[in-house]
Amino acid sequence: MSAGMTETTQPMRVGIIPVTPLQQNCSLLWCTKTMRGALVDPGGELPKLKQALESTGVTLEKILVTHGHLDHCGQAGVLAKEMGVPIEGPHEDDRFWIAQLDDDGPRWNMEAHTFEPDRWLENGDTVTVGELVLDVVHCPGHTPGHVVFHHAPSRFAMVGDVLFQNGIGRWDFPRGNLEDLVNSITQRLWPLGNDVTFVPGHGPVSTFGDERRTNPYVSDAALARGLPMS
Repeated sequence: MSAGMTETTQPMRVGIIPVTPLQQNCSLLWCTKTMRGALVDPGGELPKLKQALESTGVTLEKILVTHGHLDHCGQAGVLAKEMGVPIEGPHEDDRFWIAQLDDDGPRWNMEAHTFEPDRWLENGDTVTVGELVLDVVHCPGHTPGHVVFHHAPSRFAMVGDVLFQNGIGRWDFPRGNLEDLVNSITQRLWPLGNDVTFVPGHGPVSTFGDERRTNPYVSDAALARGLPMS
């Protein structure tokens, strides 16, 4: 597990735990004052996630889900039941993805189970973890109900599969949309600030500023030439 923030004086710390054959970045975030935390997108490998909780001494308070794809939430319901914690997210437009998890699992040779979140999230909502307050940003395009979790005081965001280092999320899934995806990135993520560090759903961390400069799909220069081609 690699720490996104290592200073104990920070209000929030984040560890990244890749899970599933798709190496999805599950994040363990916690409030350093209360040592209460959340797992963001626990798609699988639950023993590894429980070990991360044990090694950090974090008490799991809830599960947060960015979107309904199985590598991000295929075992969220199982973990929530085992740990006795609620699930918050994603936006309800991803209900159809979560409803088909039982069917999607065998297709991908992965364990995945349908669940009902305790709370669907809307753009502008907040979620709490310990004494932390994270803003919810609805970012459709990869999936219609995708949300991003942003902790403004730490200049930190967990963006799921909306944006990657040098890439963006696929938009060729059911109810995916390229224009929506680009609008989500440019109109809802960029205004959060170039200095915001983000954990993507796969691959290394980056900053919004770096992606505005160098991302071949959504850099300022790339978008000046028009939408990326499929």
